[in-house]
Amino acid sequence: MTRPLDGITVVTLEHAIAAPFCTRQLADLGARVIKVERPGVGDFARAYDERVQGMASHFVWTNRSKESLTLDVKHPDAQQVLAELLETADVLVQNLAPGAAARLGLSFEALHARHPQLICCDISGYGEDGPYRDKKAYDLLIQAESGFLSVTGAPDAPAKAGCSIADIAAGMYAYTGILSALLQRGKTGKGSHVEVSMLESMVEWMGFPMYYAFDGAAPPPRAGAAHATIFPYGPFAAGDGGTVMLGLQNEREWAAFCRTVMQQPDLATDERFASNPRRVTNRDALRELIHTVFGRLTAAQVVQRLDEAQIANARVNDMHDVWQHPQLKARGRWSEVGTPSGPIAALLPPGRTNAYAPRMDAVPALGQHTAAILKGLGRSAETIERLHHEHAI
Repeated sequence: MTRPLDGITVVTLEHAIAAPFCTRQLADLGARVIKVERPGVGDFARAYDERVQGMASHFVWTNRSKESLTLDVKHPDAQQVLAELLETADVLVQNLAPGAAARLGLSFEALHARHPQLICCDISGYGEDGPYRDKKAYDLLIQAESGFLSVTGAPDAPAKAGCSIADIAAGMYAYTGILSALLQRGKTGKGSHVEVSMLESMVEWMGFPMYYAFDGAAPPPRAGAAHATIFPYGPFAAGDGGTVMLGLQNEREWAAFCRTVMQQPDLATDERFASNPRRVTNRDALRELIHTVFGRLTAAQVVQRLDEAQIANARVNDMHDVWQHPQLKARGRWSEVGTPSGPIAALLPPGRTNAYAPRMDAVPALGQHTAAILKGLGRSAETIERLHHEHAI
C-alpha cells in the first residue's frame, strides 16, 4: 500500500539523537532518507556503545530505513554531490554545530533562492539567535536549563530522565514541523523554514510545573517516582519484593481504594485523608498504612485488588520485562529489521493504521549506499574510486 511520504526525499546532515529521531520517523512513513556521514567515522552515535550485536543502542534505534552516504562536505567534489542531491530533494534536515550549515552555504536563505520548493529544518540547542545561540547543548544540559531537573528526582537530589527526553522532544517537533511544511507546500507550492530548539521543546513540555509555579508560587516539590501533588499516586512495595504503581484521581476512587484494596472502609472518612490536599499533607502517615497492608500481599495480589476496585495501576517493569510485555506481544507490535550484524527486533511505530504498513528497512552500515547514490548521479566507477582515494567520500 502507498505510504504517506512515498516519493519524498530527505537529505540529512545529522548526528546523535534529535535529528536522526526526526528523520527515522519520516522514513517510517515512506520517505527516502539519505543520511550524510563523515567518511571513516560517521555519525558519532555509532560509537556510543556496542550493546546491540556490536552496534550502538542509540544508533540502531534512530537510523533504520535510511541510506548512508559518506561525504566530506568541505571537499569541493563532495559539495557538488550534495548540491546535486538537493536539486531533487524535498527536505533538508541538519543539526550541525551553530553556524556550520550557513558556512557551508546551507542556510534556508541561500538554498531558498535556488530551490524554492525545498523545506529546510534546522535543529539546535537554543535556536539560531539570542545570547545562548553558540552554547553547546546536550540532552542532559537542556534537561537542566529547561527546569526539568528541578522538579524530577528525590527531595534531596535531582535526577535526569532515563532516556534522551530533550532530544526526543526536539525530534518530535521537527518531525511534525516538517509534516506541516509539506502540507503547506501542497497549498502554496513553496518550501519553508522549520527551526526547532531543544530548549523551547522542553520548556513546552514543562507547562504544568511552570503554571503550577505561576506568579512566584512555589514549584512542585521533587517527589521521586510519586506524584508531587496527588496522593496516593506512585510506587508502593509489595511483600514479595515487587513494586506496584497506582494512582488515585478523585474521592470516589479513594473510597473504593479504602474499601476494596485496603479493606478498611472507615479509612475513607478519616479526617487526615478526607481530601486530596489532606492526603498530600499527611502522606507519610498514609504511606505507612499502605505499606503495612501491601507488605502482607504479593505484587500480583495488590494488582488484583486494584483492578477489582478499578484503580489505575501498573507494574514497575525493567527493560527485560518490556521486551516480553504481554500487551505488546498480543497486539503484534514487534517486527524485525536488518542490520550490518544481522536481524534485530524492532518496535513498530506508534499509531497503528489500516491505510499502510510502516517502512521497516535495515539499519545501514557506514557508507553502505555511497557508490549506488553516486552512480545514480552519473559518477563513473573511476570517479568514485578517485573520491575514495581523496577521502572525499
